[in-house]
This record gives sequence, structure tokens and C-alpha cells, in this order.
Amino acid sequence: MRNWLKRFFLGTEKDVLDPRVFEHIALAAFFAWVGLGADGLSSSCYGPEEGYLVLFDHKVPALALVLCLMTATTIAVISACYAQVIELFPGGGGGYVVGTKLLGPALGLISGCALLVDYVLTVAISIASGVDAVFSFLPEALGPVKLVVALAAAGLLITLNLRGVKESVRILLPVFLIFVLSHVFVILYTLGTNLGGLGSAAGQMARQVGDAARESRLGEVFTTLIKAFVIGAGTYTGIEAVSNGMQILKEPRVATGKRTMFYMAASLAFMCAGILLGYVLLGVERQPGQTLNAVLFTKATAGWSAGASHTFLIVTLISEAMLLFVAAQAGFIGGPRMLATMAVDRWVPQRFARFSDRLVIQDGVILMGGAAIVFLLVTRAQVKLLVIFYAINVFITFVVSLLGMCVHWWRVRAAEPRWRRRFVLCAAGLAICLTILAARPLIGEGMEGWYGAIGTTGVVAAACVLIRRHYRHVGQLLRRLDLDLVRAPAEGSAPQPPDPRNPVAVLFVSGYNGLGIHSLLTIPRLFGAQFKDVVFASIGVVDYDRFKGPAEIEALKARVEADLAKYVAYAAGVGFRATSRSAFGTDPVDELVELCPKITQDYPRSVFFAGHLVFPQETYWTRILHSQTAYELQRRLQFQGLPMVVLPIRVYGPASAPPPSIASPEP
Repeated sequence: MRNWLKRFFLGTEKDVLDPRVFEHIALAAFFAWVGLGADGLSSSCYGPEEGYLVLFDHKVPALALVLCLMTATTIAVISACYAQVIELFPGGGGGYVVGTKLLGPALGLISGCALLVDYVLTVAISIASGVDAVFSFLPEALGPVKLVVALAAAGLLITLNLRGVKESVRILLPVFLIFVLSHVFVILYTLGTNLGGLGSAAGQMARQVGDAARESRLGEVFTTLIKAFVIGAGTYTGIEAVSNGMQILKEPRVATGKRTMFYMAASLAFMCAGILLGYVLLGVERQPGQTLNAVLFTKATAGWSAGASHTFLIVTLISEAMLLFVAAQAGFIGGPRMLATMAVDRWVPQRFARFSDRLVIQDGVILMGGAAIVFLLVTRAQVKLLVIFYAINVFITFVVSLLGMCVHWWRVRAAEPRWRRRFVLCAAGLAICLTILAARPLIGEGMEGWYGAIGTTGVVAAACVLIRRHYRHVGQLLRRLDLDLVRAPAEGSAPQPPDPRNPVAVLFVSGYNGLGIHSLLTIPRLFGAQFKDVVFASIGVVDYDRFKGPAEIEALKARVEADLAKYVAYAAGVGFRATSRSAFGTDPVDELVELCPKITQDYPRSVFFAGHLVFPQETYWTRILHSQTAYELQRRLQFQGLPMVVLPIRVYGPASAPPPSIASPEP
């Protein structure tokens, strides 16, 4: 029953060793645009409105013509800069990898933490905005259940993404297409029927600027334009998502990534600039209880029949509401992959680099969704409490990324003929992002957004530093075991296979290291001469770092077999009869549970052993940071009636001394 429910909600398992699996789960440019582009496109529902209202309230709405050009130019520049990031770092990681590789680990960490917070807020804000939009069509009396609906939506999106990225994108595809097609149609229809008013709008802008000049208000007008531009800056978020999620794209990844980036930039620029232009051409003004987009669509379809106009308006506005839910997908795609990238560098627990049997970064999806739910609960799904430092975090990452690219092109200027053009482009993007970032406290928002952004990102960064410090300390102690044991000479006769009639010690190992050797030599120390035969069992874990293509999988297989051969040779050198077994997959416990019965068929008197790191005080912290594979495996094997012993390996305090048997050729 449990397995049936799991398959029903999460789908069928995927074989990580099947070379075709990469093709099955990878996204073509179109589907990547759907999964990653909704975040940016959703901001067209509110970004142009916020910028236009600033101009409208200061009685210079025609300046939206200039704002159109600024919007399109900014999107084009930033997207072109990130196309360079895709070329330079085709393995993904975006701003985190750019900062780490080009500016140092500290700035890389800041960029990565800012992105993690941003992805959580992407999910929370998208869901909250979507719920607000849906409830705008419903009776006001239903307002108290908005939070419940938001939490239910978060749960649904978590479940969809646990099934897989491609599966979730396909389910959300119709909503995305309805939004794009309806908005493209209304923009083209508005421009086509009112293009003659463009000259009049330009003349109106000239008059408004001229009036300001005569009244010595040109400075005020310029400030208003900059304020409108900065407030609408949320429109440009989501552009970085492609560079972060390169591993989910079809080969050739660079070409697919750049094509996806073009789709995102072109659609975002067209939507935002087109909507702003529509506001000007149709003279859109504030209407109580309506968004400016609703006013625009109403005016654009005023010549239609009442039924057709009303139906189109409802479909378009509902598509806007639903797209906001789809926009949360960017957080579920990018966030877990950012966590996985940082897990490889030991900034976050290593479990976040592991795949589920659906080839999903399951722990990352759950963390992103869980953190978003916490934000929804704390803020009661109120968007205004989150949106300010959401935008700040995004542009912190933009600044770090573009600064890194500027540094890179300057360093390679002697070897790169086209460095000047690329440097200038990245410098322009950096200047734009710095302007937006620095101007936010000056446009009436105050420093609260900065304090919130820095505080949240700072807490995450501090936790990352503590985690990495712990891993480094444990790593240093384990390297002492390597020096003490791995380098010890093990001379002896050629390896002989175990005798199936004898008790056989099946030792689980991961890599050829002092931990594995220490565990091997602990067996005769505890059990004397009872075990003279040993089988080394190892699982080649295919995680985020290794899931890059068939070649990486084959390299992993070769490395696992080479390590096992070293163990067998070492065991022969100290008097054991030894052989090895291996398997490959995403979950070491599942793979070992399947492997162990096969070993017992060959060696019926097998007893299973695994080393486990032991700390002076076992805490929730150490259980999170270190695998509990040994105990989980022991529980599952014992349920099958197979005996297993967990060998304690001390890593704190004095260095673990080699057991006495190391000097003896006999166990």
C-alpha cells in the first residue's frame, strides 16, 4: 500500500544507470523557459504598474515611454551578461560559482546565501500573490481562508516537484501558455489599434517635460523617473535562473541555456515594455478595486461585445493569477540545485547533494517548500512584508555575478581578443544593478528592507560558516587516520577468495581511506580469529556532483572498482581471504539492502559490518551533518534476519590509534 501511494503521488522510479535517463529528465529550451521563465514573466503583472503609478502620481505619465526603453535595455543588458556566465560556467551554479571562482569563497558564499533566501521568497511571494489574485474574484467573506489556501498550494507544489522537474513543468504548461498567448494578443491588439496615438503620446511627454523645465522641476522629474525605474526593478528578477540550473538542460547545454535565456529576455522585455506602452496609449488611470492591467485590458476590448470583452478579461486575469503560482516553480528548480552545489563545497549538509529514486533533490525541495511555508505563516501570506528584501537579495547576487565577470574579462584581456566588448557590457550591467540596489533606501522605502535582507542572508551565511568549519575539523581528523593506516605497507600473497563454508565479514566501505582500513582492523581486534574471510561492499552513489552524463557515471564505476581492489589487496597483506561487491544508485541504503541478500547467497554465514563516526556528544546537529547510513542499514537488515554490527569510530579527542593487529600479518 505504501509503495502504491508513493508511486501514485511521486511517480515511478528512474534508473540512474540508464544512459537514456539524462535525455528523459533534461529540459529542452522551451520547457526550461516555462519552468524558469514564469518567475520573471509573473512580475509583468505588477512591475510595470508600480513604475507607471510613480509617474502618474507625479503628473508625468507620458514618461512611461522612456521607462519602456529603460526596461527593455536593462533586461537586454543583464540577460546578455548572464549569457556570458552560461558560456563560462556551463556546469551551473550561477552567481555562487561566479563569486566563488572569480572573487573568492567569501563573496561566493554571500551570493549563494542571497540566492537561497531569494528562492525561498520566490516560492512564498508567488504563492501569496497568486492567492491574493484568485481571491480578488471571490466574495470578501472568504478572506479568512486565504492562508489555508496558500499553505495547500505550497503543499501541492512540493508534491509536484518531488515527482520531478519535467513532470511538474508539463503539468503547469497550460497555465503558462494561456498567460503568454492572452497577454501577447492584448499587447499586439492594443498597439495595432492605437499606434497612431504614439506621436500624440510623444508630444504629451514633451509638454510635460517642458512644463517641468519652466517650473525649474527638471531635477524632480529626473528623480521621479529613476524612482519609477527602481521600483519596477522586481520585473527583472528570474533572469539568473538559467545559469543556476544548467544541469537540467538538454545537451548541448550551453546552446540550450543561451536559447532559454533569449526566450526569457525577449518575452519579459516584450511583456513589460508592451504593457507600459499600452498604459500610455490608452491613457490608463487608477480605478478603485482594479489593477492597472485590468483597466488596460478593459479599455483595449471596449469595442468588443459585452460578453466577449468580459470573457476575455476574466480568462486573462485568471491566467495572471495562476501564473503567479507557476512562478514558484523557479524556486523549486533553482533552490535545491543551489543547495546541492553548496553541499558539494561543504557549506550545507551533504545530504542536500543526494538524489531521490525519482532523481530529484528531495531534501532540497522539502527545505525550500518548508521554509516558504514558515514565511507564509509568519507573515500570514502578506506580500508587502516580503517583497522589499526579496528584490534586494536578487540584486546582491546580480552585483556579485557581474563584478566577477568584469574581473574575469580584465584578467584575461591579453588572451581574449573580444574582452573589451564583453567587459563594457558587464560593467554596464553592474552599473545598472548597483544603481537599483543603492537607490532603494532613497526612494521612500527606508533602510528596513536592507536590514531585513542583510539580517536574513547573514543568518544563513553564519550557519554555512559553522557547518563548513565542522566538516573541515572532522576532515582533518579523518586525514590523520589516512596517514596512520592507508599508507601502512601491506605486503603479502596474492588475494584469495573467501571460503563460503566459513564465517564471512561483509564490510561496507566508501572510498579507500583510513576509516575503511580502521573498520577492517577493528574486526579481528573485537572478534579475534573468528573472521578470516572478508567481502568489501561499496555503493557508488550518483549524486548531484556526479550526475552530469554517462561519462561521469562510467568514471564513478571505475573509481569504485579501483578502491575495492585496493581494499582486497590490503586485506590479503594482513592475512585475510578477500573479495568485493559493488552496486550503483542514488541511495546507499536501498542499494545495500538489495545487495546484501545476493552476498548471502554466495556466503551463507555472512555477518555485516559498518563503521560509524562517534562524537563525544551525539546531538541533533551531528545527526544532520553526518550520515546515519549505518544505523538505518542495520535496522533494515535486521528486519530481514541478517546480522549486522556497527563499529564505533572516534573522531574527536586524541587521534584514533591503529589497533594492535596492524603490525601482525595474521588477524
